[in-house]
Amino acid sequence: MIWTNWARNVSAAPVRQEQPASEDELSDAVRRAVKEGHTVRVVGGGHSFMPAAATDGVQLNLDHLNALHRLERDADTGHALVTVGAGMRLHQLNQVLAERGLAMQNLGDIDQQSIAGAISTGTHGTGARFGGLATRVRALTVMGPDGEVTRATPTERHDLFEASRLGLGATGVLSTVTIEAIPAFDLHAVEEPWPLDRVLEGLDDLVADTDHFEFYWFPTTRRALTLRNTRVDAGTSAGSGLGHRVRKVAGAARSFLDEEVLSNGLFETVNRIATAVPAATPTLNAVSARALSARRYTAPSHEVYCTNRRVRFREMEYAVPRAAVVEVLNELDAWQRSTGENVPFPVEVRFAPADDVWLSTAYGRETAYVAVHQYWRLPYARYFDAAEQIFTAAGGRPHWGKMHSCDADYLAGQYRRFPDFRRVRDAADPEGVFANPYTQRVFG
Repeated sequence: MIWTNWARNVSAAPVRQEQPASEDELSDAVRRAVKEGHTVRVVGGGHSFMPAAATDGVQLNLDHLNALHRLERDADTGHALVTVGAGMRLHQLNQVLAERGLAMQNLGDIDQQSIAGAISTGTHGTGARFGGLATRVRALTVMGPDGEVTRATPTERHDLFEASRLGLGATGVLSTVTIEAIPAFDLHAVEEPWPLDRVLEGLDDLVADTDHFEFYWFPTTRRALTLRNTRVDAGTSAGSGLGHRVRKVAGAARSFLDEEVLSNGLFETVNRIATAVPAATPTLNAVSARALSARRYTAPSHEVYCTNRRVRFREMEYAVPRAAVVEVLNELDAWQRSTGENVPFPVEVRFAPADDVWLSTAYGRETAYVAVHQYWRLPYARYFDAAEQIFTAAGGRPHWGKMHSCDADYLAGQYRRFPDFRRVRDAADPEGVFANPYTQRVFG
């Protein structure tokens, strides 16, 4: 078989793909692969832009390991520890939680990944007080090359826990994940086009005063779309006094019009024109930036966090020190203006607090994420190479699941716990059963 990722920039020819329906079947699949001398990699939604799931050995698809195993609720706080199969997709997890009056504290903007893939590659959202998905993990079960399962928590097999909750699956196959969920809440979203200079001049206050702030900047323009999401009690419509039904209808209208017609349908047309007529791209970007209109709505948190992405693209994202982001954006702007590179996709900028996850891109420092995208039919190499030089000069750390060219030598200098991670990986998988060329490149 030939496996291809969502972005269609990675393919592989595994000797076979297996879909175990239980932990016992998963164990059998791992043991059989080892006995036959094959390596093993796990695939989820295929949304990584790097060959994290690629293998010429056995590829394991965990879609059938998607059950809710256990939910333990704290009566005082309303928080809950929720244990699910590692193959559960994020959109399934969001539904499971919503049905029980719970939600994830923070999410990224895509919900098609498996929970194992999302935490293992460092998926994150935005918000100066809310860390990435891996920061909410409270326990894991990890299957080693012998097919045996080990439970790892912050107090039980601590080092294995730290290396496995964000480690590209290099320590073994995750079979279950326990996450901390919180009482369900809504987000009041305010989306407004602003001059880019206004955004950058007021950035510190915007990041500090907004629960979840991000913005999109259209290359060769000085315009940005700002997204300010504020947490409110579930079932309310912030500032309007409108009831639950009106709030839900407004959310449905936004989903269809903005995501299906504007964000996806029309944007696909814009990118096709930019591909056919590169000289038109600056004008298209200017029109796109000017066509944006302000809107406000309130909806359940996961409906605001996550959007449909039907326009296919390639992406590079780096985590840079929060204090360096304005200079990084100015350098990107200068490069694009000097080269005239054909880039019809906006640059996305998000924010995160410092955390303590060993290989988190936000480890030990307040972070800004800068993501550059390119339409999948257009060349990206020159643009991404230039952006990467700007990012690495600022001490940037690449997103583990998005395009980059870094190797273990560079990454070892970016992560204080890198030697600890390698020690745990080597002990958990001494023969490299769970390795592939990508993990060998980035971890050594």
